[in-house]
Amino acid sequence: MSDRRILVLGASGLIGRHVTDDLRARGFHTIGIARRFASSQKASALDLELPIMALDAAALARMLREREVDVVVNCLGVLQDGPGSDTGAVHRDFVARLLAGIRDSGRAVRLVHISIPGVVKDDHTAFSVTKREAERLIVAAGIPHAILRPGFVVAPAAYGGSAMLRALAALSVDLPKKEAATPFQPIAVEDIAATIAWLAERDIPDPAANAVTWDLMQPQPITLGRAIEQLRFSFGAADMPRLTPPAFMIDLGAKLGDLVSRLGWMPPLRSTAIAELRRGVTGDPQAWMTATGIVPRTLAEAVGQRSATIQDKWFARLFLVKALVIASLVLFWVVSGFIALFVSYDAAAGILSARDFPPSLVAPITVLASLMDMSIGVLIAFRRTAAFGLIAGIVASLGYMIGAAILTPDLWIEPLGALVKTGPAIVLMLVALLILDNR
Repeated sequence: MSDRRILVLGASGLIGRHVTDDLRARGFHTIGIARRFASSQKASALDLELPIMALDAAALARMLREREVDVVVNCLGVLQDGPGSDTGAVHRDFVARLLAGIRDSGRAVRLVHISIPGVVKDDHTAFSVTKREAERLIVAAGIPHAILRPGFVVAPAAYGGSAMLRALAALSVDLPKKEAATPFQPIAVEDIAATIAWLAERDIPDPAANAVTWDLMQPQPITLGRAIEQLRFSFGAADMPRLTPPAFMIDLGAKLGDLVSRLGWMPPLRSTAIAELRRGVTGDPQAWMTATGIVPRTLAEAVGQRSATIQDKWFARLFLVKALVIASLVLFWVVSGFIALFVSYDAAAGILSARDFPPSLVAPITVLASLMDMSIGVLIAFRRTAAFGLIAGIVASLGYMIGAAILTPDLWIEPLGALVKTGPAIVLMLVALLILDNR
């Protein structure tokens, strides 16, 4: 059991969660902090939900002092600006407050900061620019620090870009030649965790662990296409027929991803993700390997240490289909309500009129039902209200089926089977509800 006390910021993310669990397994007293943990992620009473981005320098200093923190691991990051996401606020402004908090805490604290690989001249997105600004702030602050620049992270869990690559592999979709040839140096998340543990064990004055900037990645350069090939092999999909979409489809998908992100969703295919993918993931890990003695696993070793399970395959196959499911349900509810209200109002109202409904109720019921359908579609479209919208859609569909069985039973044998088709729609909404979680 080590007496070092470690604070991990962003402990619910892909890297942060693994690092937190790994440090605890090694005997470090590790406090994990995130804005929100999934219920399955709360492994310890030391996992704390805090509005970390709202803390000022004084609050951060007080937290470090009261909890006697020796090492801070900053895994916070967002890919792109959007509702609830501000790259400048997360990458630059928060780091400035954190540095002030470390300085004012009165403790000797080492900051381990997770950044991105690459060189300044290739930084063109808000994501990369603000990440590099944070690096400069850390170096200028003069505090004990280590800046880690991991390559593409391969982990047992999958989120964002890593989930998208698994989906491409499982569905046997090839990238266009230009994107497939992008240089690509991955890193196993276990090697990142081992590096942070190595840094945590070192005394603050140790020059080998102080004021260092390391690229963390396998030294053997490969391409993005080769990485997908390796993942495809692990899924047993190496011999499947392959589809290569035209390059413009990637840009179109990124634009659609940007649009969807304004509704609160976090699609992996967005303009920043594509821009960063096209610039490649490269670096020189030799300084890191020499200092720590860590020999990073290759992608083949990281992926090949266990074959893909049925859970892995289901997730990968459903990952991209999830967006199609949500979009189809949104269109289903909005368009059906719109048609009943504006295109085929007389026909919709006629169904009730033909069943001897009181004339005074026909119009209000038709209008309210149409508005309810469109409202359900809008609720599903927004990530924050999607679960409520799906539940409302299931309840409304069951209500339609029961109401029709009582009031208009002949609709069940209508030639086009509109009511019969409601059953599969309910099942699809149930599927969407079950796969709604992101992590």
